[in-house]
Amino acid sequence: MENNQLGHTFHIPVMGIGYTIDTPLKVAHYGISSVISLVDDILIEKMRAFYCRKFEMPFKAIASHSEDHRAKRITAYLDLVDTIARQKFCALKNSILEKGSELEKYISMLPEVSLLKQKSYEAIQGAKNSKAILQWIQDHLSMGSIDVNIMTKLDRENYRDHEKLPAKFNDAHAALRGFAKSKLRSSVILSAGMNPRLYSYLEEFEDFYPDENGRFKKKIMLKVSDYRSALVQGKYLAKKGLWVSEYRIESGLNCGGHAFATDGHLMGPILEEFKQNRATLIQATRDLLVAALKAKRRWLPDPDLGIKISAQGGVGTAAEHQFLIDHYHLDSVGWGTPFLLVPEVTSVDGNTIELLKDAREKDLYTSNTSPLGVPFNTLRGNTKDLEKALRIEAGKPGSPCPKKFASNNREFTSKQICTASQQYQHLKIKELKTKDLPAEKYEKEYKRITEKSCICVGLGTSILLANQLDTTEEGKGVSICPGPNLAYFSQTISLRRMVGHIYGRNNILSREDRPHVFINELRLYVDHFRNMLAEEEPRDSRQRKYTQSFQNNLNQGISYYRDLYSNNDLTLGQSKTRILHDLENLELMLDDIDLVEA
Repeated sequence: MENNQLGHTFHIPVMGIGYTIDTPLKVAHYGISSVISLVDDILIEKMRAFYCRKFEMPFKAIASHSEDHRAKRITAYLDLVDTIARQKFCALKNSILEKGSELEKYISMLPEVSLLKQKSYEAIQGAKNSKAILQWIQDHLSMGSIDVNIMTKLDRENYRDHEKLPAKFNDAHAALRGFAKSKLRSSVILSAGMNPRLYSYLEEFEDFYPDENGRFKKKIMLKVSDYRSALVQGKYLAKKGLWVSEYRIESGLNCGGHAFATDGHLMGPILEEFKQNRATLIQATRDLLVAALKAKRRWLPDPDLGIKISAQGGVGTAAEHQFLIDHYHLDSVGWGTPFLLVPEVTSVDGNTIELLKDAREKDLYTSNTSPLGVPFNTLRGNTKDLEKALRIEAGKPGSPCPKKFASNNREFTSKQICTASQQYQHLKIKELKTKDLPAEKYEKEYKRITEKSCICVGLGTSILLANQLDTTEEGKGVSICPGPNLAYFSQTISLRRMVGHIYGRNNILSREDRPHVFINELRLYVDHFRNMLAEEEPRDSRQRKYTQSFQNNLNQGISYYRDLYSNNDLTLGQSKTRILHDLENLELMLDDIDLVEA
């Protein structure tokens, strides 16, 4: 926990494709960690050109027809981000004696419990050893980690001259290679499930193994939804001599982006299981790691090798943040959606910011718009959906699909295509017309086909608009995927005030009716369960067994929360009477679903 004692206890997760693509350039020098998406190398190349111009650095384009262009573009951009971030950090450290400096901003944003902050106060107050203390501060300042995210499902095969390239040129593989060859000393976050072929590819890169000092130049982080998944994946990688340095637990339904709902397992019980089994997870994977490294005749890791556990999804108050840190012994808590309203941190165009500020609960919902076939958090009125509606109205459903990063369907073609593309939707609608369905059923199926949207373009367009860059290829339609927590944040704010809110120094919430983070997630799961039952008609025995298991998991979660909230020693940040009342109402709602629909 050394890092947490010195620095921040929150991180900024990946948001969309473009919203955090340059966030490290804005926050890393303040010691704040954030995550870059590696989905779109075309956007990455545009942003590299933009920042090379801005910082007057040389730029040589990497053409799309050049060999291994995707990996090379990613490496070049990550190296640029690393260089600029380090330059800004060096300038910050050199301002140590200047009042109103960037260093002062760095120190002021730290949590009050930070040892670094306490030492800085000693220096400011003119202690005898102020020179030594100032040197200590400079020595112990650290940059925020510049981490990267790879969605393992987005591993499209690629072709050259109509011939399929080897698997290492698949999208996710190339992104991994781009990171592995970069100068960054940080983590790759693997999300959206296990990809054995991609995981095996990790073995080919030296930086993921311990060096002669037992340390890792590059680390592996897994985004997981439950303990079992963490254990299975951690052991799988450990057998290859690869260590998972951090497990990042994400709420299935209370986060932005894709909604990877669990089978009714709730965030609190999941975190409890990690808390109770942390030592077991370390030991079970460490033994396998050491055996694999010995077999490969490699250096062994530091004897004190441990893991970090972090979580994210729907946190909105300082009390919730600190409760998660203290009660579940987390190393960090992710704050995503609220940072979409912090222009110093994320790149959001003006029109979309106004939509975000005005959004209420009814404007934030999960849709089936994602071509990946996973529920997708959606903001009502986003311009990509408006653009999609116009195309449908004109009788031309589907996207031209200029980037093809979400191509994963072979239903009609030998090459993978995207279900949001014009090509796929034309073929699917043509097939639908042959089924001679009743009008109502036809319309339902037609809507299911055409509601898919080109999010791999839409999630990156906003940063281009915000920086007044060319969008000829992409168009101006913007997709954005805030979590439901956004309903309680309604103003653009500064980085300093946002961080102050996280640590309880000020409050930026404009409403007092916000439910506790765990209660809100439970409400989302109860709604999801009701919708799931409504769609299953008729239900076979397998589906009935699944829904019963889902309901049992929800009931077990409710029992866990009742015990948790009844503990008078816990500070939950809200009236326990209100929390228990909300819990009782949701339990009654779940019982009603059981009586009426099961």
